[in-house]
Amino acid sequence: MYETKSPNIYTEIMSTIPGRKGCWPVDLYQYDGFWYGRYTLEGILSTQDHFKPQPNSVILSSAPKSGTTWLKALSFSIMTRSHFDESTNPLLTKISHDLVPFMEYQFLSNSQTLDLNVPLSATHISYTSLPKSIINSGCKIVYICRDPKDVFVSLWHHSRKSVTKAREDLHLENAFMYFCEGLSSFGPYWDHVLGYWRASLESPERILFLKYEDLMNDAVYWVKKMAQFMGYPFSFEEEDKGAVQKIINLCSFENMSSLEVNKSGIAEIQLKEMVIRNNIIFRKGKIRDWKNHLTVEMAMQLDQITKQKLNGSGLTLHAA
Repeated sequence: MYETKSPNIYTEIMSTIPGRKGCWPVDLYQYDGFWYGRYTLEGILSTQDHFKPQPNSVILSSAPKSGTTWLKALSFSIMTRSHFDESTNPLLTKISHDLVPFMEYQFLSNSQTLDLNVPLSATHISYTSLPKSIINSGCKIVYICRDPKDVFVSLWHHSRKSVTKAREDLHLENAFMYFCEGLSSFGPYWDHVLGYWRASLESPERILFLKYEDLMNDAVYWVKKMAQFMGYPFSFEEEDKGAVQKIINLCSFENMSSLEVNKSGIAEIQLKEMVIRNNIIFRKGKIRDWKNHLTVEMAMQLDQITKQKLNGSGLTLHAA
């Protein structure tokens, strides 16, 4: 699946890419209409050149802070439920990001993934920048999005805590301004969502488009939908024995955040730009937590941007 190549070959390319310094904790570079940290972009370029999906691969995609950790845990549990029970699942001792690594970071890391035939990969890469090998292979993609207001608040908290040098001086108002401009890692957020939304309309058999809020409100329905889509449907016997609810319980925020690995562990795959401690990934996992941070005016501004960006697409993101 992965061919190891030195990222140094991309140094010359990186020198020609426009950047923006001093806004978020890491400097951002604009490529193909989206913003990325330097190390991340090197990984994306390498992924585009060398990633080869398996015939039965499922790609889990999202913009940061949209429900990625949860999506990975659920998908991994669905695919491997015949391998493990509730007491032996690797999610009890490893964070889902180590079990289902991001392809753009895997190329730049020496970490070892779980030695199981689990055809799952993950990415934050925009649809238009996905490796041609993924688009041409016809492998399936599961994408998850979220209310941009909650995405922003989660991103702000995460950014302040996930760098080697603390960035408590990243003021909410400044970060909000950057986010509204589309200036955030893997942003603009709305463009990221729309790329996958439009692709899902064109190829619904290949792309399953999920909303975080829907998954929260009716997990049983959507977990069964995910399993069917990925080619791992639950049998009637499994449903009778409560297999769906067991996976939901295992992957719940309450359970995952209480595990020792997620309270004190550090992710195996690290970025040069920041240190990823598992506990910062599990903050609240709530819907509408933005109400505890954004003013009414800020919320209205984000809702207005969302309405304008999604106008005519047929997509709505929860604004209540």
